[in-house]
Amino acid sequence: MLKGPAAAGNETGAPTAPAPGREGAPHGQHHDACLGSADKELNAGATAAGAAPTAPGVPCQRKSRVAVMDAAPAAAGGLLPRPCKVLVLLNPRGGKGKALQLFRSHVQPLLVQAEVCFTLMLTERRNHAREFVRVEELSRWDALVVMSGDGLMHEVVNGLMERPDWQLAIQKPLCSLPAGSGNALAASLNHYAGNEQVTNEDLLTNCTQLLCHRLLAPMDLLSLRMASGLRLFSVLSLAWGFIADVDLESEKYRRLGEMRFTLGTFLRLAALRIYQGRLSYLSAENVVPMMPTSPALDGQDQRGPVDGHLVPLGEPVPPHWTVVPEQDFVLVLALLHSHLGSEMFAAPMGRRAAGTMHLFYVRAGVSRAMLLRLFLAMEKGRHMEYDCPYLVYVPVVAFRLEPKDGKGVFAVDGELMVTEAVQGQVHAEYFWMVGGCVQSPPGREPQQTPPPGEPL
Repeated sequence: MLKGPAAAGNETGAPTAPAPGREGAPHGQHHDACLGSADKELNAGATAAGAAPTAPGVPCQRKSRVAVMDAAPAAAGGLLPRPCKVLVLLNPRGGKGKALQLFRSHVQPLLVQAEVCFTLMLTERRNHAREFVRVEELSRWDALVVMSGDGLMHEVVNGLMERPDWQLAIQKPLCSLPAGSGNALAASLNHYAGNEQVTNEDLLTNCTQLLCHRLLAPMDLLSLRMASGLRLFSVLSLAWGFIADVDLESEKYRRLGEMRFTLGTFLRLAALRIYQGRLSYLSAENVVPMMPTSPALDGQDQRGPVDGHLVPLGEPVPPHWTVVPEQDFVLVLALLHSHLGSEMFAAPMGRRAAGTMHLFYVRAGVSRAMLLRLFLAMEKGRHMEYDCPYLVYVPVVAFRLEPKDGKGVFAVDGELMVTEAVQGQVHAEYFWMVGGCVQSPPGREPQQTPPPGEPL
């Protein structure tokens, strides 16, 4: 989950994919040239990582940008084709700053063997990948591969949902290769595939093998609406309080990799804070048929799925929702998947049914010693065994969080957000990801079109 600013892509005209066994040329800073200094730099990086330099990429075919995809994704029957063509969006600054070396030494050889042709795009700044996928023609690739932390996947998904053809764009299969600090999404996919919990290069190798196996799995999407009117989408989590503070305050220790969060946890425990606000949720057990959305809610955003369980933030939550009586918290966490980091097995109770998420909150009054025990036990998913009365878990389909006086920070997929009232709803099986197991019954497709009557 946890990460820092994602640098983003370079080039507007994408090269064509090479024949199997050859690497795709990296995006350069010029529309009509993909070879030269950028390619030499990549091959030098491969040598430094201990991998043999590969043949240079083929020259770019200069193509015009288009705002609308002209073809559906090449995913049939829940599988990527063989051979297949992928675009690799790689953040060279993520984690310990060794993503490019790891790609050359651990990922590229497996892709070549599996006939996965790739175009490599190095990201350069925050939100560049988001801007790139928002306008680029994507039909030339069978999947988008994101090699970084969880924040870069957040950028890509939100960029796809901001396109005029978002209903088609969000069908483009995605793949997560861990090269950030937390790598929660990759760790969750590794867990769903039945693999042991591993970190670093072992986790990267496992996730690359999932891509080589080509199996696709449908994934839930969390729609978030802020009091300011902003709408965004989450692929992993929203955190408020202790977890978000650790995420933000440990940015300065990014070079430590996963250890930054351990250090940040100890530092925050030494000055434990209490956060005031109102938390409400719609339990998975209390779901009623989705109500028609009010014009005020729909008017906030004309793209994306309808949030039928939500009412405008200025109105009280519906009567079948639960309002938590306490208003003093240590943390609140809405989590779509099993892991909060590659060594943080936050949801050991099993994968939720499609369309639901894990909601955790810790009430004020918990001791520092107990909170430390909970976080240490989370590595193996044993924190729930303490039966801590301050730790509450509920499976939900929607929630609302209203911080008092704007205190505390939000982290959405590890990205810092303005602190304001927010509410969210899960949309079941809304996009495809490369994974090791299929959650849906055979033959079931993820939701690829909005409900009837939704604006296009």
